Amino acid sequence: MNQPVFFPLPKALTLGEIAKLSGATLQAPEGEDPAALENRIISGVGALEAAGPEDLIFCDNKSFAEKLGETRAGACITSERFVAQVRAGVAVLVSPRPAAAFLAVTRQLFPSALRPLSIFGQDGIAPGAVVHPKASLEPGVTVDPGAVIGPGAEIGEGSLICAGAIIGPEVRIGRNSVVGPGASVVHALIGNDVIIHAGARIGADGFGYQPSPAGHVKVPQLGRVVIQDHVEIGSNSTVDRGALADTVIGEGTKIDNLVQIAHNVVIGRHCIIVSQTGISGSTTLGDFVMLGGQVGVVGHCTIGTAAQIAASSNVKGDVPPAVRWGGSPAKPVREWFREITALKNLAAKPHHHSADGEGEGQSK
Repeated sequence: MNQPVFFPLPKALTLGEIAKLSGATLQAPEGEDPAALENRIISGVGALEAAGPEDLIFCDNKSFAEKLGETRAGACITSERFVAQVRAGVAVLVSPRPAAAFLAVTRQLFPSALRPLSIFGQDGIAPGAVVHPKASLEPGVTVDPGAVIGPGAEIGEGSLICAGAIIGPEVRIGRNSVVGPGASVVHALIGNDVIIHAGARIGADGFGYQPSPAGHVKVPQLGRVVIQDHVEIGSNSTVDRGALADTVIGEGTKIDNLVQIAHNVVIGRHCIIVSQTGISGSTTLGDFVMLGGQVGVVGHCTIGTAAQIAASSNVKGDVPPAVRWGGSPAKPVREWFREITALKNLAAKPHHHSADGEGEGQSK
């Protein structure tokens, strides 16, 4: 069985082009003509230990630098610190930020890996797609088989609705956006260049019930979800529509897989929310907030601009701007670390015990 190629093979770049693209300085191996080196071809990227002679690698960490002497790659982007460790014959591109330089090249070589592709591999409306006659699609929209687009929905040029996706009535989706396979978007306004990955649920009911002696009475959820430009939402994440106000995801925010965002949450611009985080209703996040994996945030609190919350923390109240908090309940990181250290030291102290097993106090 032949191995499939999931991304189109890239158009090769010369080292001269790579240097210009990445902003790195090209250094020729000893004895090689610098002018000829600029024309050396790079046709892919690879891991440091597995790359071949036409691949580009990078190294910006001393943990991996020892492998530079064994690599078979054609070229390496690294910092001045590690140049001497690169194997002889490997072209070196020196950059103060090797990872960022490598990323610029990778994006150029593999643009199709930056967003989901059509499952069916066909432009336009595919056989088996169901598009309501009252839906409005600009030229250049692609709809895969099995997708359903409801009445009054509007979708902008260059957008892709993947197989099995559902776009509800009156939904608005901007240009060059993607709704992944099996995802659903209802009661929502979606901006330009938004990526919603497979299985995500956008605009479903917020979780609202009024307890009563007869049982729990469902509260109508009448708001919307508003997702601004350049947002990315991971697979199987959920964003609930608001109860009365809107749930809002700010421009440039990136949300990982398996994240729950409840009704009336307002998330600022360029936030990062990592997998398995849950944000309870009516919480507000400022711009550039970062929440680590498995963070839990209670409702009706505010996390200030540029605050960072460590993974597995539990936020139970307001968080000031530009701080680093962690723990359960979350608190300033230094305070949290002091508490952990004190508890560890206390647990490590030996204890005397009486004959009946009752503690008699700590040893000196």
